[in-house]
This record gives sequence, C-alpha cells and structure tokens, in this order.
Amino acid sequence: MITKDLVLKLFEGFSIERWTDLVRPFELIEMDKSAEKMVLAYIIGKFEEKKGHSVDWDWMIHASLFELFRKIALCDIKSPLQRRIRTDYPDEYRRLNEWVASQYKDIIKDEDLYNRFYAYVTESAEPEKETHISARIFNAAHKFSALREFEMIAGVNERYRLKNIEKELNADIRPFLDLEGLQLLVTKQRPYEFLMVLEQLRFQVRWNQTPRVPKTTVLGHSFFVAIVTLLLARCYEKSCADMGIAFTLCPKRRFNNFFSALFHDLPEAVTRDIISPVKQATDTLPSVVKLIEAQTVESDLKPLMEDIYADELMYFTGDEFENRVLVDGQSQAVSFEDLNTRYNEDRFSPVDGRLVRIADHIAAFVEADSSIRYGITSVQLESGRKNLLELYPEGKIINGFEPASFFAFFS
Repeated sequence: MITKDLVLKLFEGFSIERWTDLVRPFELIEMDKSAEKMVLAYIIGKFEEKKGHSVDWDWMIHASLFELFRKIALCDIKSPLQRRIRTDYPDEYRRLNEWVASQYKDIIKDEDLYNRFYAYVTESAEPEKETHISARIFNAAHKFSALREFEMIAGVNERYRLKNIEKELNADIRPFLDLEGLQLLVTKQRPYEFLMVLEQLRFQVRWNQTPRVPKTTVLGHSFFVAIVTLLLARCYEKSCADMGIAFTLCPKRRFNNFFSALFHDLPEAVTRDIISPVKQATDTLPSVVKLIEAQTVESDLKPLMEDIYADELMYFTGDEFENRVLVDGQSQAVSFEDLNTRYNEDRFSPVDGRLVRIADHIAAFVEADSSIRYGITSVQLESGRKNLLELYPEGKIINGFEPASFFAFFS
C-alpha cells in the first residue's frame, strides 16, 4: 500500500544535501544523485545486454529504492565513514543495516517489499553479493555519478581540498572499467555527451515562478515519479492477490514503467520546464508544445543516443502518459484491460503510461503540499494543489488505482 508516511519519507531525499564540506556552485541533492545513478545504470546496463549478459533490471530498480531508504536513514554518516565501518567492523555494519531496516518497519505496509528491503540491506554486507553483473552495473553507476558531482564542484575548490577525494574516487571506479558503457563515459564518448545534456535537468528547478521548500529539480522529480510508479504497480498486484487473482506485471512492463517515468521529462533537457499554467494558456498550446518537444528530441537528443537504446528512449518519451504497447514495431495506445489480458507479455513491451501520469501528479502534489505545510506558500502553490485534487474525484479508478484514496491521507 502506498501511504502518506511512505511518500513523505521518500520525499526527504530532496532535503539531503551532498558534499556539504566543500564549496558548491549549486545545491547537490541526494534525490538528484539517485536519479543520475539510474540513468547511468540504464546506459551501462544496455551495453552489457548487447554483449549477451542477462541484467536483472528488477533487482536494480528495487535496489535504487532501497539505497534511497538507506541514505535517508543514515544521512548523518558520511560515505567514507560507512565504508570504513563496513571494512573494519563487518558485524557492526550488519547491525547498523538491521537498524536501518527497523526504521521502516511501520512505514512500509507492503510486507513483501519490506522483506525484500530487509534482505537487501542485511545481505549487502556480504562482499560476494556484489560480483553479479547487475550489482556491478549498479555500483559502477553509483561510483561514476559521484565522480560527476566531483567534476562539477572541482573548479570552485582549492586543489589541496580535492587531492585525496579524487584519488579515492578514481580507485573506486577502477574495478568496473571492464564495463563497456563505463569506458565510454570515462573517456567522454557519445554516452557522456548525452549525459551532459540530460544533466541540465539537474539545474532546472520546478515551480520556478514561486518560492518553495524544499526546491526540487526536474531530474530529482523524475526519479521520485519512477519510484512512485513502482509502488503504484505493486499496489495493483497486491490488490489482485487480495482478491485471490494470481497476476503480476511481466518483467518488461515493470522495466518500462520505471524507466518511462525516469525519462518522462527528458525533452525538457532541450526545451526547459514549461509551467502548467503557461502550457494551458490556450486550448491548442499543449499539443503544439508536445509537437515541438518531439521534434526537438528527434533533432537534438536522438543523435546523442546510442543505437542500442535510442528507439527505446523515443518510445518512453512519446505519448508518455498513455497506456501503450508495441505491435509490429509501432506504438499503439491500449486500454488497461487489454494491457492486462492481451498484452502483458515482454514481446509487446507494455507501459502503464497512465500510472506514470498519476505518479507525476502525486509528486507535484507533494511538492506543493510540503512547501505549504512548511509555511512557504503562494497563489501558484495553492491553486496547483487544488487543481491536482480536482483531477481525481472519489471513485475514479485509473489502472487499478484510486488516486483519491491516496490524497485523502492529506486531508
């Protein structure tokens, strides 16, 4: 079950600042780091799939959630200290992870999800668990995303502050240099050029016409939407189980849902974030903006994408809020019923686009509501919150989920 407590706990990821002991030219936030890490995991993982390796995307997606949980619980302990505890005091590290899991016992109402989280944080203390290709991809993405942050702040810090950090980061990334995708990123080839454009989403602040606490970037928002999409899909599977119906989303559908959500704002890397009131200034402007976004992605972004994932990313960003499948290589909108009964197979590459839309609205609602509750409010935030609530009256079911049941937690 997705609850207010769970979503607000995840939202804390927007308040955790990184590299706080160095000069920073802009705010470096944990949610943004998590987002970039999964973008990198996608790129590196696609190259490993091309080489014939089987990548456990479901494990990696859940690992991104569990690592965020861990970071939120341990944000006061710096990574080097955690690494030292893990290396020199493994028993203490295991107990620390058990404590982390206990912090979420009453927050995660999905018993299976909690059990997976508990297993992840306790078993991750075992070094042999990290030899699997999926774990290596995930860890490589983690290391390179940290290296990218270091590169961003290096220019404004004195050299003596950075020498040891740079040495440690390079040592951390060295064991993963056999991964082709990472090699291309480190040597600044085309995947790196694509990443440079996508990273612009890290500098674009949402709701930029009004003061707000905490500020959220488009990139961090996208990861938050991806996580909420994952949780919403799990809610539907659980509701089916509660009714005695054996149903699970096929692996490709789970993969597509998460990464469609993660990349749903990709066009804004080249068009910038256009706030909703402006998009809706005229009846036809939304469709015009959508057309321009699609054309811009095709002309400016697609040439930076590798062939192994270019078509997939275009599929993710086209009609991103529609339930859809691929039939004979063509995207086709379908009903939720057909998604479940006719197309819930990997070969159709199904996507719960309408679930991504609900997750996008939940994220926007929490962004507005949290700031209002902190006492930082405005006409834009108040009206945005009100308009989002009006979109989902009680009894309206979308992709097996009633949004009003979630928003009722905030009444």
